[in-house]
Amino acid sequence: MTDRLQLFAGNSNLPLAGRISEYLDIPVSKAIVDRFPDGEVRIKVEDDVRGSDAFLLQSVCHPVNENLVELLIFIDCLKRASASRVTAVIPYFGYARQDRKDEGRVPISAKLVADLITAAGAERVLTIDLHSTQIQGFFNIPVDHLYGSAVLIKHYQEMKIDDLVLVAPDVGKSRLVSTYARRLGAAFAIVDQRRLSPETAEVLAIVGSDVQGKNLLIIDDIVSTAGKLAQAVKVLKERGAKDIYVGATHAVFSGDAPDKLLSAPIKKVVVTDTIPLRDQRLKEKVEVVSVGELLGEAIRRIHENLSVSSLFD
Repeated sequence: MTDRLQLFAGNSNLPLAGRISEYLDIPVSKAIVDRFPDGEVRIKVEDDVRGSDAFLLQSVCHPVNENLVELLIFIDCLKRASASRVTAVIPYFGYARQDRKDEGRVPISAKLVADLITAAGAERVLTIDLHSTQIQGFFNIPVDHLYGSAVLIKHYQEMKIDDLVLVAPDVGKSRLVSTYARRLGAAFAIVDQRRLSPETAEVLAIVGSDVQGKNLLIIDDIVSTAGKLAQAVKVLKERGAKDIYVGATHAVFSGDAPDKLLSAPIKKVVVTDTIPLRDQRLKEKVEVVSVGELLGEAIRRIHENLSVSSLFD
C-alpha cells in the first residue's frame, strides 16, 4: 500500500472533515463538488490521487438522495483517477432502517445501497453505529464498524449525573443500553412500546429498574422524528422521573423533531457530529460531541495496516 494518505470530503459534513483533517495533520484534498445547471452532481478532483490511499468522508444524511449520489459519483471519480484504494467513510449510513423483509412487497434498501457503494468502486467502508449490525454482512468488502459509545460514555461520565438510571426507548435497544449501563455502573429500564406508525408509538409498560425519583438517561442510536422518544419522556415523567437526559449517536432530527425536543421536558440531549445540526434553535438544548478523533485514528490505523478492533469499544 502507498505511503500517501489523502482525505476527501463531500458536502454532507464539512465541519467533521475539518476535525479529522486536524487530527491527522493533513489537509482535505481539493475537489469541486457542485451541481450542473439541471441539478446533476458534478465532481472534479483537483489534486493528484494516482496510487494514493484515498479516504472519502460522506454521511448519507439530509438531503439523503443528494448525498448518496454524491458519494457514489465521488467514489467512481477517485477510482477513475487511479487511486490505489478508496475507503468510504460514512459516519451515518442512511437507508439502514429497511434491512429486512418484515412484511410483503418491501425492499431491503440497506442491501441495495451496500451494493451500490461496492459497484461504485469502494474497497472498504468505515462507519459508526449502523442501525442494525447485520448490515455489515450486506457488503462483500471489509467494513470497520465503530461505536459512538467510544466517545459518548466518556462524556456521560464527565456529566456526573447522580441517581442515574439508563433507559432503553424500546425493547430493541435493550442490549445497547445494557452495555452503557454496565460501563457507567448504573441500573437500567426498558420502555416497552408498540409502534402504531412510522411516527407514533404507544407505551405499554416500563420494565426493569424503578424510575421514580431518579435521573434518567435515554439511549438510542438514532433520533429521527422523535415521536417515540417524546412519548417515552412523557410517560417517564408521569412515573415520577426527575431530570431526563437523552443520548444518541445520530441526530437525524427530521420533520418536526426539533419542536418535539424543545417542548419535551428533557434537560439535555447529547449527540455526536456524524450529522450536522440543521436547526440552530436546538443549540440551547443539544450538546454535540465530536467523533473526529475516533474516525481520524481509525483512518490512520487502516492506512498503516494496524488493528482497528481496539476502537470498537
